[in-house]
Amino acid sequence: MSRRLLDSPEDVKLLVDSFYEKVQTDSLIGPIFTDVAQVDWSKHLPKMYAFWESIILGNNAYDGHPFRPHLIVNQQHTLTIDHFERWLQLFSQTVTENFTGEIAEQVRQRATQIALVWSSKLEYLNNDSYMEG
Repeated sequence: MSRRLLDSPEDVKLLVDSFYEKVQTDSLIGPIFTDVAQVDWSKHLPKMYAFWESIILGNNAYDGHPFRPHLIVNQQHTLTIDHFERWLQLFSQTVTENFTGEIAEQVRQRATQIALVWSSKLEYLNNDSYMEG
């Protein structure tokens, strides 16, 4: 199969669907989605299409607070840098397998930024709460 340019809603859907197929079968982060967060995929996937369309296509499809659900999950099951690294590894792998070109590279960089920022936010919160405890 030839790799695509990642420049259409169909491409974004392919990215998201392929990525979350990997996530669901992953031994490290899969259980966080299925057991801890108990993700309803019929609701989650359309949100993720909108989130990544906003980033990739700049169409403002997403209207929400993407970090908030991670905070809630983190209260039930501490999210560590390992979780974010695995998420990023699977995401990057999905991009490489399906897409080529400049947009794909930018999306990989953006995912890296998101993983770094969110993991450091959570690490800060987790360490901060230990100090108070």
